[in-house]
Amino acid sequence: MEVIYTKNAPNPVGPYSQAIVSNNLIFCSGQIAINPETNELVVDTIENETLQVMKNIEALLSASGVGFDNVIKTTCFLANMDDFQKFNSVYAKYFTSNPARSCVQAKLPKGARVEVEVIAIR
Repeated sequence: MEVIYTKNAPNPVGPYSQAIVSNNLIFCSGQIAINPETNELVVDTIENETLQVMKNIEALLSASGVGFDNVIKTTCFLANMDDFQKFNSVYAKYFTSNPARSCVQAKLPKGARVEVEVIAIR
């Protein structure tokens, strides 16, 4: 088992790793829209919040030696399903390989409106 850490993604807000690699599978912890440079949550629009989440995921994938095309499963959490279409408009630009996905409504940490976790293969 390999623990992945990068300063290009937010530090965990609890007792967990940014990502773990086991048997060539990469399990990335859920990412909310914390900008790792400012440690502040991006909250202006759902699109910009989703964009920051994608940047955080990209940093974890890169630190693991892979990219978005290696993602095989995502789990997406939205604070409000009314944001589904706007979320998808950003999500679709990154996950062009259309990995398997679940999307549910949930109360998220720090008042975030979007959280995404991924499983990738390397």
